[in-house]
Amino acid sequence: MSRSLRALLVGSAVCLAASTPASADLLGDLSSKASESLGGGSQGAATAGAGLGSMGNLGSSLGLPSLGGDMASNAAGVLQYCVKNKLVNAGSAENIKGQLMGKLGMEDSSAEQDSGYQQGLGGVLSGSDGSSLDLNKLKGDLKEKACDYVLDNASSLL
Repeated sequence: MSRSLRALLVGSAVCLAASTPASADLLGDLSSKASESLGGGSQGAATAGAGLGSMGNLGSSLGLPSLGGDMASNAAGVLQYCVKNKLVNAGSAENIKGQLMGKLGMEDSSAEQDSGYQQGLGGVLSGSDGSSLDLNKLKGDLKEKACDYVLDNASSLL
């Protein structure tokens, strides 16, 4: 994977995490992982971390997903993707997913026909602004952090 693509993906995850005050720890973890991934050493890590920190709330200008009420079915699908891939606590994710689907009046059979849910099952987090983030392109801890972010913030869609 090229450095610029990796930087964009890591920056996407960081900006996604930066969109809520409750995710300060997540932002720090993502920034740290990005620093390690991009810079390697302490000087490179400091440079990469500073670069990511300066991105601030550029999420909308970079076309990053923001969770909105009309994306509840997609969030439910992403949570199922995260459970299937053992990236998040299954009990918590299944509970929130069930609540989201209940709010939408969806059952498993109707979810098969919902494009947002299907995209989520494939690991694509869609934003209310039409942007998306493919979790399949993230590696290791970043993928887990993205799933944690969706789980932590999906309750706001209820």
